[in-house]
Amino acid sequence: MVKHAPVLLSEALEALAPQDEGRFLDCTFGGGGHSRALLESSDGVEVTSFDCDPEAIERSKELQSQFGERFRFVDANFVTLDEFADGPYDGVLFDLGLSSFQLGEAKKGFSFRLDAPIDMRFDPRVGISAAEFLETCNKSSLIRAVREYGEERRWKRVVNAILEARGTGKLSHTISAARLVEKAIGGPPSRIHPATRTFQGIRIAINSELESLALALPQAFKQLRIGGVLVVISFHSLEDRITKRFFRRMAGRPESRNDFRSMQERKCFGEMLKTKVVKPSLGEVKRNPRSRSARLRAFRKLSEAEL
Repeated sequence: MVKHAPVLLSEALEALAPQDEGRFLDCTFGGGGHSRALLESSDGVEVTSFDCDPEAIERSKELQSQFGERFRFVDANFVTLDEFADGPYDGVLFDLGLSSFQLGEAKKGFSFRLDAPIDMRFDPRVGISAAEFLETCNKSSLIRAVREYGEERRWKRVVNAILEARGTGKLSHTISAARLVEKAIGGPPSRIHPATRTFQGIRIAINSELESLALALPQAFKQLRIGGVLVVISFHSLEDRITKRFFRRMAGRPESRNDFRSMQERKCFGEMLKTKVVKPSLGEVKRNPRSRSARLRAFRKLSEAEL
């Protein structure tokens, strides 16, 4: 059985500060760790959880049985919050990236340590698999996945190797695809597998992860009541950048160095709980190495905004 360890759990609970009769929205149920902690914090807390992984439905049944009407599970991608959420909520949480269940099950095709057809879809009921993407996408889409989303420095070698491998069967399974990328990158052995960045970029591309986050954050903000807190735990610099810029914009601050709007053009609808990103402790990283890249940001809503 796969063991799931929720990342930055105490830090997320500190930011959300659940009180009796509080209502919370967990946009990424995963293994249910954050949802469970919220429900256990007080007998009056209610949680609505979203997840588009069909196997999360089964995992959610334990919480449904234990907490009854205080827990509600929604089988949907968080990009559809406006359609299914029933706010206002006292807190909204996004724990982005992969759960241990997705990494630990070979059939999902996320991990190159387990041989299986390379799929990588969070929801296998929609879209195309990673194998189909690698075989059919145009070169510019492949470059975007490997260079921009994967942030692979030797992206040209990887892209050319993938294009040359089309039709050979090497792109259909996780281990053969990882070996192809490893050979293309070359160089001395490293602590992180050479295919890690490329696999990450492909996963982000086929699940439209960055676009979904950019669309979901304004929806999540609207679902908050005044005084409510929005918490985002990200594992990739591009996800964190989207979150940081959204929070700064909603706080009436410059989004980036290229934001030259005047003070009159900016509007403040809330405040960042901490200006610096929250990272896992050394102890947590030691207990759960997958947490090492986690970053938490939190924002308190102080007024409504037209988004």
